[in-house]
Amino acid sequence: MNPSTSEPENEAAHGRHLDSSKPEVVVPNPEFKPGGGKISEPASAQQQSDSQQGPQSTAASHNQHEELTSAQETQANTSTDQPQQSIEAEDDSGSNRDDDSSYGDEVVSFTASLSSSIMNFKYENGRRYHAQDDTQYFLPNDDIENDRLDLFHHLLTLRCDGQLFLAPIGSNPQRILDLGTGTGIWAIEIGDAYPSASVLGNDLSPVQPNLVPPNVSFEVDDIERPWEFSRPFDFIHCRYLAGSIVDWPRLVAQAFQFTKPGGWVEFQDFDMQFYSTDGTFVPGSPPNVWTDEVIAAIKVFGREPEPGPKLEQWVRDAGFENVNHRLIPIPVGMWPKDKRMKEIGACDLSMFLEGLEGISLRAFTNARGWSPEEVLAFLPSVRKALCNKRTHALHDL
Repeated sequence: MNPSTSEPENEAAHGRHLDSSKPEVVVPNPEFKPGGGKISEPASAQQQSDSQQGPQSTAASHNQHEELTSAQETQANTSTDQPQQSIEAEDDSGSNRDDDSSYGDEVVSFTASLSSSIMNFKYENGRRYHAQDDTQYFLPNDDIENDRLDLFHHLLTLRCDGQLFLAPIGSNPQRILDLGTGTGIWAIEIGDAYPSASVLGNDLSPVQPNLVPPNVSFEVDDIERPWEFSRPFDFIHCRYLAGSIVDWPRLVAQAFQFTKPGGWVEFQDFDMQFYSTDGTFVPGSPPNVWTDEVIAAIKVFGREPEPGPKLEQWVRDAGFENVNHRLIPIPVGMWPKDKRMKEIGACDLSMFLEGLEGISLRAFTNARGWSPEEVLAFLPSVRKALCNKRTHALHDL
């Protein structure tokens, strides 16, 4: 899949305020910084284009969201394709938080009671998985996987120019929800950035830390079940749930239902397919075989393996307005010439290498008929191909 970028053409798409009684999607301003207290003037078309390289992100709003959703009536935005700026490869021909934020005296505990059924994790092939019997989530939840998720958070933040999100949520959101919070790192950092906001993160497993900002809490919950929140949210954030969700349209519809008019929803997820823009990534290589097997396994589990390319339509169908969809290519490996992109590529490669075993073991053995020994014998060829500096692999967020 070749990267492309689309942006709305109407005035709302360039950051102008819409009727607050309707959901809208505004093109997020690349200069907006979380916790900055204001939204700067809309960037130029070139600046917006430059900021849109990396993962796939959709924003929408009840009046303002990012690949977020908003509520009530829908206002469709037309879009214009713009050329995607390429990532230049480095010439290798000659080559053989520590924030000072205050957490207060009280430690915030989980809002959900941690029953024995939740803590009774499952173990397969030496890895730990979620406890719920009805959940066929294929990724582990052990320390190795949690470290990988934190690395992915660093990667996405770096790729988005240091921003925790792209939606123009304003300087004073009061209620923020982080769906599938994982280790809770995003919720903790957003809680530091907005100390007056109440931040809630939910996930299938209670793997989040206890020492968190006083305005942050976590609960164990399955976001595919009916939501029972008493009040709507100003901002709902959802990312990196590829392979986890059975019914994405229903999830997006619930996000719409629980977003305040004028609020924002942001989804960030990816297309699993590797590609290159210079012909250096060969179809049929071990990483392609691996990706095809993972996608097939996730489908056997009844999950959606590649939500990224479909998010924009789901958001529009739910009724959000002012929807903005961005396609952000991410390099795999240290082949880019640009120093920042090289760091991003190094993080992405490390994330894949750390995750290969955990992703593959349950998926391949439970859904594709591989033995654990066959999986472990195959993975070195995938690692070798991904670590080849002359292979300029990319994937899209």
